[in-house]
This record gives sequence, structure tokens and C-alpha cells, in this order.
Amino acid sequence: MLEHSPLVRAIKRIADYIAEHGDIGLTPALAFKRVFVEWAAEEFRWPGYTAEELYRANKVLNETDFPPLVDIHDLLIALKIGRHRKGKFTLTKSGHELVNRPGKLFGVVTPFFLFEMDRERYGRRSDGLLGNWDLFMNVLNVEAENGMTRLELRTTLYGAPDKENLFDLLASSLYVQVLRPLCWAGLIQETTETGVMRKNAPFLKSPLWREALQLDTDGDVKPLTRH
Repeated sequence: MLEHSPLVRAIKRIADYIAEHGDIGLTPALAFKRVFVEWAAEEFRWPGYTAEELYRANKVLNETDFPPLVDIHDLLIALKIGRHRKGKFTLTKSGHELVNRPGKLFGVVTPFFLFEMDRERYGRRSDGLLGNWDLFMNVLNVEAENGMTRLELRTTLYGAPDKENLFDLLASSLYVQVLRPLCWAGLIQETTETGVMRKNAPFLKSPLWREALQLDTDGDVKPLTRH
């Protein structure tokens, strides 16, 4: 079931890299060195950030060119799963123990990743979104059962956008601060067309959502019946 979580898969791959190659080298700014970033881009196969997609925009890859890796690096340091030592990144003793227990790893990293990490650094709004995770997840629990786009979530929460605006900030913020983190955690999945993420792509709950969560709206979920 945890194969649905890009976050858990990536952390496991980082542990595998350290076991095989030793601690990860850091730049003077304490970012992962380019050789590891390039390896991670190939190995993680992160949805929307595959090596092929990243190299379309970058001749070489630094950590800041690979946003999921930036978040994972910050997460591992914040939770003391990893640490910086003598110019390298290494797993702590408790980190080594945790990565060998994927279920516990998911339970430790996912709440922090969703609820504690700063999402506004990727967004354009400085005042945050009106609402909270309890609201967002209970709405998605019902509406994403059969697919919900970012615009539909925006309309459900805040009303329809002004049709004259070509770019809707609320829909964009919901994607960056709510939908994308849930995708990266593996709780929902963004549908694709020929492997490319679409702006109006529906989001569906993954099997991991049903296994990991109990929500107030569980009784209101109505799967689509096909005849």
C-alpha cells in the first residue's frame, strides 16, 4: 500500500543510497550536491518531476531545481531523521531504525509534511487560504471519491471565480498548499494525459487514503455506480 506514497518511497531510496554510497555530500549552503540530485531525479521518478521533465527546464540539476527533494531534505532534518555532519548528510540512529519500518515512517513523516511545513514559499498569496486541513480533507473525502479538479475544489470552498480572470490565485494556492502535498504524501493521485499533468486534471483518492484516514464525512462518501 505504501508504494502509493512518493514521499515514503523517496526516503527509502535515500537510505538505500547512503547504505550503498555513504553519506551524501553537501554544498557550502548545505544543499545536496548535484551528483546526488541528479541520481535522485532518475531514481525517484517523482510524478510531475521526472528526470526528463526536470532536464527540459535545466541543463544541470541543483537541489532547488527539484522541489520535492527540497521538502524532503527539510523534513528529514526537522524530524531528526537525518542530520548534517562534517559537510555531509547522514541518517541518525533513530532515522536508520525508522526507514526500516515503512508503516511507522509514513505515520511519522506524513502529518508533519502536511500540517507543519511551510507551503506559502511556493505560492503567490501571503495571507494563506481561508479554511483548515480538517475542512479541506473532509470536502475531498466526499468529492474526490469520483474525481475533483482544483477549480471544482475552489468553487466548492469559495465560490466560482471571476470568468474574466485568466489565472485564478485561489485555485493555484489550493493546488500548491493542499492538493500537491496530498499527492506527494500519496493520499490522492492526479490523473494524467500521456504522462503530463493537466491544469484541469481530476484528483482521485488513492487506496492509501482509505487505509490511513478516518474522517467525519466517511458516511457521506458515495462511490460512482457504473451500469
